[in-house]
Amino acid sequence: MKINSIALFCGSAEGFHPKYKELASTFGQWCAQHHITLYYGGAALGLMKAAANACLTHQGKVIGIAPSFFSNSTVIDTSLEKLILVDSMSERKQMMERSADAFVALPGSYGTMDEFFELLTDAQLGLHHKPVAILNAFNFYTPLLEQLEIFKNEGFLRDFHFNLLVVAETVTELFDKLERYENSNKSTWLEKIKK
Repeated sequence: MKINSIALFCGSAEGFHPKYKELASTFGQWCAQHHITLYYGGAALGLMKAAANACLTHQGKVIGIAPSFFSNSTVIDTSLEKLILVDSMSERKQMMERSADAFVALPGSYGTMDEFFELLTDAQLGLHHKPVAILNAFNFYTPLLEQLEIFKNEGFLRDFHFNLLVVAETVTELFDKLERYENSNKSTWLEKIKK
């Protein structure tokens, strides 16, 4: 499928090793060079800012979506050409889900996982049919992926729902998989759970 826009979920911190910031910058640069609009949380710090800066530096398009309760002086990047302020984290996720063609998680923590799992659950429920991906660089998410295998092997996650998740170890592999994405959800399962 043709990817014209991506919603990025990642840390508002940079982590203890510069490799994480370099990864986010590489991701942002790739988006710019391939004319992919980058939606992100509108933060002026962490991996979020590194990805946005790299995209903008290479003449890419960046759209920030941030809850209005964050501080303008320390959190929100008010220098963005396009910044959308919303009332809540939930509204931000909903807007990103509507706006982007795909969703990608880079290293992060609670907030990243909240956004990632909500979008993945919505894919499971057939509320959207877009790819949800994890960039598992440096094996950052390997323990999480092992837990998902346990969900599947213990009968709590169907194979076709397990296969909804796109996993890649490099930025190049990620975008290649996004372009070739085919939704694995079963229409017969969706018909059973919906009116």
